[in-house]
Amino acid sequence: MPNALITGGSRGFGHALATALAARGWNLVIDARDAERLDRAAGGLRRSTPSPRIAAIAGDVSDPDHREELARAVAELGRLDLLVNNASDLGPSPLPQLTDLRTGALRTLFEVNTVAPLALVQRTLPALLAAEGTVVNVTSDAATEAYPGWGGYGASKAALDHLSAVLAVEHPELTVLAFDPGDMRTDMHQAAFPGEDISDRPSPEEAVPALLHLLGSDASSGRYRGANLRTPVGALL
Repeated sequence: MPNALITGGSRGFGHALATALAARGWNLVIDARDAERLDRAAGGLRRSTPSPRIAAIAGDVSDPDHREELARAVAELGRLDLLVNNASDLGPSPLPQLTDLRTGALRTLFEVNTVAPLALVQRTLPALLAAEGTVVNVTSDAATEAYPGWGGYGASKAALDHLSAVLAVEHPELTVLAFDPGDMRTDMHQAAFPGEDISDRPSPEEAVPALLHLLGSDASSGRYRGANLRTPVGALL
């Protein structure tokens, strides 16, 4: 069975992806900051897909000790076919203009959205190399477009995009994907638009088939937008 580590796996896109991979027989390591919600998510995965191994480890990806826990769980699996750096921090809500963004909040954005993904790649690199695995860094159109209020978050994701591109050049034996799933009906997206109705956004489950298709198509390293990917019925790994 293939093995995956998915950060931010208790809700939103991370949970939707974990559910899809578990249904396909993948062993999973998932994490989230909310231990209670993570336990519920992992319990649901185990009940619906009893055969795969599901390890749930609560913690913050910006915490080096937590990353060590994740690395130990990966080491127990022996190889890592897929690392999905999905956990993200939006920053203050409502989203402030750059001139109002506190530098401490900006540091947190970079610690969670940029530094932590690279640190996890570094820490799990032997297991990734053993599998000639894939790294998926979940990005955003805010990394490439200038939206008012999104400067801090977008800058952290733009930096993640560049790290992804350089990592792909430095380690051609790995596949490194910066994947933009697009707007989704998630808690984080709601926090970006407090008090607004976001029911018109697609669910996270609707964004998963595009990534599954990408992973199953032997795509080369690069940056991809989910909306631009063809996802035929039955797209799977």
